[in-house]
Amino acid sequence: MSKYVAFNNDTALSYVQELGQFFPADAILSCYEFGDGNLNLVFRIQDTNAQRSIILKQALPYARCVGESWPLTLDRARIEASVLQKHGAVCPELTAKVLHHNSELAVTILEDLGHMAILRGELNQGNTFKHLGTHVGTYLATTSFFYSDFYLPAADKKSLVQEFTNPELCSITEDLFFDDPYREHERNNYPVALEEQVSLLRENKTLLINVAKLKSKFYSSPQTLLHGDVHTGSLFVSAQETKFIDPEFGFFGPIGFDLGSFIGNLLLNYCAQNGRIVETPKRRDVHSYLLNTISTCLQTFEQHWLTLAKTDTRDLALQAPGYVEQFLQEVLQDAMGYCGTELIRRTIGLAHVADIDGIEDETKRLAVQKQTLLLGEQLILNAKSCRSTDDFYQLIISFAH
Repeated sequence: MSKYVAFNNDTALSYVQELGQFFPADAILSCYEFGDGNLNLVFRIQDTNAQRSIILKQALPYARCVGESWPLTLDRARIEASVLQKHGAVCPELTAKVLHHNSELAVTILEDLGHMAILRGELNQGNTFKHLGTHVGTYLATTSFFYSDFYLPAADKKSLVQEFTNPELCSITEDLFFDDPYREHERNNYPVALEEQVSLLRENKTLLINVAKLKSKFYSSPQTLLHGDVHTGSLFVSAQETKFIDPEFGFFGPIGFDLGSFIGNLLLNYCAQNGRIVETPKRRDVHSYLLNTISTCLQTFEQHWLTLAKTDTRDLALQAPGYVEQFLQEVLQDAMGYCGTELIRRTIGLAHVADIDGIEDETKRLAVQKQTLLLGEQLILNAKSCRSTDDFYQLIISFAH
């Protein structure tokens, strides 16, 4: 089977059986499709006797959430599998493992992480994970360092930049993050009651200039191989483990983008808890956990990056005393700006989050949406005042309350 066809339960099962490498020949297999994402088909194939299972993911030639009117390249499946393999090579303990990939069929087979849960749903229920900040900070520092100019020979990095050119999905990010929310567009989606605040945001010339700078950097700064879509729906978690999944938006871009996207999603959840948790003590506990996780993530990221730069930087010029500290300061400023764009685009753009949309009380939901817009705007406007991880955290504290 090599010509592309979208799988169903039967054809996905047949494909795995034909491969013959994951289960015994006499295994009794079952297959069901359970994907609820915006873009792809996701199947679980399992041996009912041995309790062994794998995940088969297949890209569709269009955005699943919209339909065939929004065509998408199948090459994103290659990008996703390759990013997982590259990131897994340097950070295997935090990256979902690729077991098989077929570019013609846009199929990737992955380890089954069914013993874990998607972070977004857990946070929406008020569940917490003590290792999350350390794990995410470690992953983002490790993967961004080892695919940066600090470590890769120039020729190798330039070759990888070409390999991971991802123009179609980058275009989606560019539209949804930096364009649509700041002007009238049919993809935007927000209540009429937000119109005044949205209009003021769109009339803020300083804000628009800062967003333009963030977009320009997204275009033109291939600093490292990004995951490209780090949010709480692209992380599996358990009490002891964290695993990154779904990097189909991966490409070489600014290091601060992934870091800012993750923190932005924690802040979306922080704001959303005001409309989710009635009991004040529990809400305070969740708020404290989210802020502490952000602080831990930032500190872990910075400390791990500095350690790697000290021990593993290969480029002679980039070893200049004090340079890496200045470099990371700029990364943090970028991250703060991208964090703000994530808050704004998830509130008034196309791709909302269940954290907020799942709030049943309309008045509370609107109050949360107003808070996320204000917080996002202030983070973008104040990003250049960030000089350290502590500055970043303190600015979040001052605007989040």
